[in-house]
Amino acid sequence: MKFGVVIFPGSNCDYDAYQIIKTIMKEEVGFLWHQDKDLNGCDCVILPGGFSYGDYLRTGAIARFAPIMQEIFNFAEKGGLVIGICNGFQILLEAGLLPGAMLRNSSLRFVCKWVHIKVEQEKTPFTNNCQRSQVLKIPVAHTDGNYFISEEGLKKLKENNQIVFHYCSPQGEIDPVYNPNGALENIAGICNLKRNVLGMMPHPERAGEKILGSEDGRYVFNSIITFVKRKAN
Repeated sequence: MKFGVVIFPGSNCDYDAYQIIKTIMKEEVGFLWHQDKDLNGCDCVILPGGFSYGDYLRTGAIARFAPIMQEIFNFAEKGGLVIGICNGFQILLEAGLLPGAMLRNSSLRFVCKWVHIKVEQEKTPFTNNCQRSQVLKIPVAHTDGNYFISEEGLKKLKENNQIVFHYCSPQGEIDPVYNPNGALENIAGICNLKRNVLGMMPHPERAGEKILGSEDGRYVFNSIITFVKRKAN
C-alpha cells in the first residue's frame, strides 16, 4: 500500500510520519505538497503535526484552503483513509471533515509530554489491531488541543460511536487529572460517521520505537495497513 504525507508551510512532523512508515512499517510513502492537486494514488493520507502557516489567524484555518485539501475532501468522500495528527486534526476540523473545534489548552501553555489514551472503538480502519479498552502510551505536543463540541454534537458523537480515544491513566481510568489540555470529556481522538477519517491530538508517529519510549504508535499504522490490504484482497 502507499501512504502520502502532506507538507504545509510550517509542518514539522512530516518527516516523523515519513520515517515510521518507511523504516519501521516498511511501506511505500511519499510527500504531498500543499499546492498539489493529485494524491498520486495514495491509499492513506496523513496530515502531520506542526504549525501550518505559522498557526496565524487560527490553527488549521489557513491550511484548510490549500489546493490539496479539495483533493483530500474528494478522496475522503469516496471512502479514502485520512488521518490528521495534532495540527492535522485541527485542519480536519476547520475543513469540516470532522465535527467540533480546538480551543487553547486549559493551562494556556504548550504541553509536551507522554500521555495514555484508551481505545474506545476497535472497529475502525485505524484501530482494528487494538483491543477495546486497550491503553496506549503516546506523546502529545500542542498549545491548542482542547477539543470542544456543542452539547448536541457531543450527543451525536456518543450515539454514533465516533469517540475513538480518551485520555486516561496508565490503567485506563478516565479522569480529568489525566487530561493534558482540558479537552471535553477527555476526548483525544474522533472519527467521522463513515469511520474513514480520524483526527487525534497524540502523535503515534513519535511512538514507533522502544528507544523513543514506546512502540504503541505502531498499533495505529498497523491497523491502517491491515485494513487496506484486507480490502485489496
